[in-house]
Amino acid sequence: MKITKVLFPIAALAAGYLGMLAIEATASDDIINEQVDTRPTVTVDKVEPIDFTVQLTSYGEVTPLESTNVAAQVSGEVESWNPNFIAGGVVKRGDVLFTIEKDAYEAALLQAQANLSNAQAQLIQEQAQADVAAREAKTLPDSRVTDLYLRKPQVMSAEAAVKSAQAQLRLAQRDLDNTTVRAPYDALIVSRNIGKGDYVNTGTPAAVINNIETAEVVFPVAGFDNSFLPGDMTGKQAVISVEGRQSAERQAVIHRDLGVVDEATRMTHFVARLDDPYALHSDKPVIKFGSYATVTFNGRTLSDVFRLPQELVTNNKLWTLDEDNKLQSHQVTVVREEGGYFLIRGQFDPSKVVVTLPEYPRNGMAVKVIESNRDLMAQRQQDSL
Repeated sequence: MKITKVLFPIAALAAGYLGMLAIEATASDDIINEQVDTRPTVTVDKVEPIDFTVQLTSYGEVTPLESTNVAAQVSGEVESWNPNFIAGGVVKRGDVLFTIEKDAYEAALLQAQANLSNAQAQLIQEQAQADVAAREAKTLPDSRVTDLYLRKPQVMSAEAAVKSAQAQLRLAQRDLDNTTVRAPYDALIVSRNIGKGDYVNTGTPAAVINNIETAEVVFPVAGFDNSFLPGDMTGKQAVISVEGRQSAERQAVIHRDLGVVDEATRMTHFVARLDDPYALHSDKPVIKFGSYATVTFNGRTLSDVFRLPQELVTNNKLWTLDEDNKLQSHQVTVVREEGGYFLIRGQFDPSKVVVTLPEYPRNGMAVKVIESNRDLMAQRQQDSL
């Protein structure tokens, strides 16, 4: 019994020691046999060349095509004015703005009509007398037949009197017509300087109006964007948008190049035209004069460029993998920056563009590709468009 109490602890210690040796032996074998891969990991993607149309953006103020100082063309008392003939009012082409008393001009028209009738009657009489003289002249020697005998001067004088009377009639009719002042175009009334009962003289300023049939936006293009402008800007479509309490977006047309490069900024200026900015003849959104607008239009189309996230191109360098999964750097040309992307050109393998780089990449570094990222970049580009 005593022998058993002594041998049992000794046997337990021996068994524990042998188990520890077995574990150490097994662990050593695993460490020796396992190959540790120390290569940094990367992901790659395939990119495709595209034809990319550059979209250019600029800014400018919406202004009227023309502004007119309306003035009275005849003298007289103002009889009435259009209810819309007030500051901020809108009138259509041909609408009456105000009228001037007509009595004197109607009388002048009647007098001119009477003078014309008298002149025409005198001409008829002279022509009849000339016809009689011409018949009588057939029986007379040629030496006695003169222009005076044939009454040619008298007929010419009567014809001149008719033309003068016709001219006076036209002037009288014009003056009568001018007692009614009409809008020369669809217009926004900026200011009005007359009221009912005022006496105006010829040339008296009556109002200032702006043409709302067409608006213009003068916008600059920076020098670094000039190379992306299309060959001929005239007639190109543009989008004019205004942000604010009442945001609006309308189609416009680039009308002309102002033809001058600004000496201070070195910018080129163009003019876009917008029809019916106050939507008088449509249900489109209104774009008011004085609004600060964004002008967006398409520039040149760049052929065979690669559109990559900016983080993949550092110092004009792009990384790819060779056939042995080793890093290779390539110098590329950044054609244009578009948001968070670069448009680039260069000689490299587009099927193995490295998307995630090791912390300290170098040429010839062996790496491990952990996954393909083929659809990720395409999705990111689609989301950004």
